[in-house]
Amino acid sequence: MKTHNFTVSHTSGKARRGVIKMRRGDIQTPAFMPVGTAATVKTLTTDMVQSTRADVVLGNVYHLMLRPGAERLDRLGGLHEFMQWEKPILTDSGGFQVMSLASLRKLTEKGVTFRSHIDGSKHELTPERSIEIQMLLDSDIQMQLDECIAYPCTEEDAERAMELSLRWAQRSKDAFGDQPHRRLHGIVQGSVFPKLREKSVEALTKMDFDGYSIGGLAVGEGQEVMLDVLGMTCPILPIDKPRYLMGVGTPDDLISSIQQGVDMFDCVMPTRAGRHGLIYTRFGKINLKNAYLAEQKDPVDAELGPCEAATRYSRGYLHHLFKANEILGMVLASWINIAYYQQLMADARQAIENDCYDEFVLERKEQWAKGDPLKPQK
Repeated sequence: MKTHNFTVSHTSGKARRGVIKMRRGDIQTPAFMPVGTAATVKTLTTDMVQSTRADVVLGNVYHLMLRPGAERLDRLGGLHEFMQWEKPILTDSGGFQVMSLASLRKLTEKGVTFRSHIDGSKHELTPERSIEIQMLLDSDIQMQLDECIAYPCTEEDAERAMELSLRWAQRSKDAFGDQPHRRLHGIVQGSVFPKLREKSVEALTKMDFDGYSIGGLAVGEGQEVMLDVLGMTCPILPIDKPRYLMGVGTPDDLISSIQQGVDMFDCVMPTRAGRHGLIYTRFGKINLKNAYLAEQKDPVDAELGPCEAATRYSRGYLHHLFKANEILGMVLASWINIAYYQQLMADARQAIENDCYDEFVLERKEQWAKGDPLKPQK
């Protein structure tokens, strides 16, 4: 199965192992994309991120258009040069942040006008302007502008937003034009309503995007509902295009969504959790502020090879950094989390190649449930 430089090499159930060929490097799928909202994966240098074996990072149109500005970024050489990241970058359209962060926003057929959450300045974001900004950033994978509706919502409201997103999808595609070295994704909307998701997929597929993003999930509906929506959406998406679930999620969310046929993910969770002292490991979640860690000389995970934060520093040291409010604690914990997410994706790819993905999911969930073996028993 090969088109638009995406190849699926192995399957295991619905899970897919593939590769997206890009001019700045290949993206191995399933893939987790660290979120570099404002041209930085928070607390980490790009060398740290690269050491985790991440193939691609994400940038955010809304934040970058407000600061430092798309035109300024273009003058400074584009987002890759600006943040010193040589591999692919995916940019979202800014739509979700406009709906969730901006104040005094007004939605029309043309686009959305809003006031910046930073300084109150007025801006307009249309499908055409979103693509223009992404071109100025020189990102490799770009998103159409869409309306991500809040959850819960009525079916009527979900349909209105989905239909508007489809009209914006065509305008985004027209503005994108012929860009053989870049990719453009359409975004499937429809909230939790199967008929709306089906209609969205049918229309977007006719437009023939390079990939398909699944939006409007992980907005409060819960994992079970999310997986139900994925279970009916992924099978009707083209088999020869990558599928990107936007804004998800926990390690459990990731491996369960891969089980439904998802190829790509992004989420702020690993770095956000890391900044608060919560790390994700093969033993499940560990709160570095817990008192039992204070006397422990062991590393967090001696097997998380590419990450010095996990293999070199003791648990007692990491605990101390958070108790002392040292910034280095946030850095090391975020590094551990991004490294663990990348290792989880590598393990998932191997399990799909071995055609034992369902067994892999069960084993991982059982291991997480057992918890930290070095935690004292009550």
